[in-house]
Amino acid sequence: MAAQPAERSFHVIVVGAGIMGSCAAHAAASRGARVLLLEQFDLLHQRGSSHGESRTIRATYPQPRYPPMVRLSRRLWDDAQRDSGYAVLTPTPHLDLGPRDDPAFVASVANGGATFLASAADAPRPSWADAFRVPDGWAAASSELGGVMKATKAVAMFQALAAKMGAVVRDRTEVVDVARKGEGTTATIVVKTATGEEFHGGKCIITVGAWTSKLVKSVTGADLPVQPLHTLICYWKVKPGHERELTTEAGFPTFASYGVPYIYSTPSMEYPGLIKIAMHGGPPCDPDGRDWAIGPGEDGLVEPVARWIDEVMPGRVETAGGPVVRQACMYSMTPDEDFVIDFLGGEEFGRDVVVGAGFSGHGFKMGPAVGRILAEMALDGESGTAAEAGVELRHFSIRRFDGNPTGNARSF
Repeated sequence: MAAQPAERSFHVIVVGAGIMGSCAAHAAASRGARVLLLEQFDLLHQRGSSHGESRTIRATYPQPRYPPMVRLSRRLWDDAQRDSGYAVLTPTPHLDLGPRDDPAFVASVANGGATFLASAADAPRPSWADAFRVPDGWAAASSELGGVMKATKAVAMFQALAAKMGAVVRDRTEVVDVARKGEGTTATIVVKTATGEEFHGGKCIITVGAWTSKLVKSVTGADLPVQPLHTLICYWKVKPGHERELTTEAGFPTFASYGVPYIYSTPSMEYPGLIKIAMHGGPPCDPDGRDWAIGPGEDGLVEPVARWIDEVMPGRVETAGGPVVRQACMYSMTPDEDFVIDFLGGEEFGRDVVVGAGFSGHGFKMGPAVGRILAEMALDGESGTAAEAGVELRHFSIRRFDGNPTGNARSF
């Protein structure tokens, strides 16, 4: 094959510059690879799943495959903050609440090494515990590995670190095709853009979030079950006199509440006097045809949260009139809510194209670990980091959906 100009030839081309793609570009560039990171919209845009003020980090997961990845990511977050010279993660405690007989809650506490809180009459408790009224039949458990990440700032940090290590970062560059040309050691991955540009790479990593199914379908004809969902981030007004109590400065935790609905929260931090409390999930949507209007159709993502607040945090948060701030966002949901981290495969791509997708509303915290794993898979054909950290990538295989549309079996 004819040699390509250096400015269009790379060891690794990463398609999609959200948190996963930005972390993958950084990880590959840190290995000395010549990396191209492409984003279809402006950098740090708000059309996908990696923008916004905050995300949580926690190790309490009902699936034992996730805590090792979270702990690896926690170390990598620290490394990136050290290298960048600024912080994007504020450590906090983490609190899980749920019915005592809920299998997912019980497994999360065990897998994450959390400790059940004693009742106020039995033993000393953290001062923030008084903000919660644990319903009858429920329990609460706290863990030390919690925290709030500044989401958009974190993506920018990894993009800046990647660029510092030599990666080329291009935005407003929509990828419309990925193909392999040539055979054996002379094979090249050709990435074509909507404007007709072509970039050549030894390997390619696809991390396009809610657009994954569309791109994979157009490239391979295969249906990858990654469904975009419209979700809503809600910020509620803290009642007068409790503003400081619910802040990170006061040691207030991130928290999650199991059952129906599944509720999650960060302490009052980004908007003084407001606290983020939202519901996991939402209705299916088309990432290219979303209804951005905020209206009655979103009551299903608001009213259950208000009822939960009134029951579990009475006297702390104002629910009359609804949330003060509502922000639209998207999940990329797989049927089993597990990630997709795998080679695109087939005769056409083999191990030359890696896909990271379906992070299902809980992947941001694991971005640095996922990025490193994707980079190693692209460069080495396998991930030594995953093996060393005890992360079993078989759980994230595309082939788990072959003949089984629900994917990984769940016991809860």
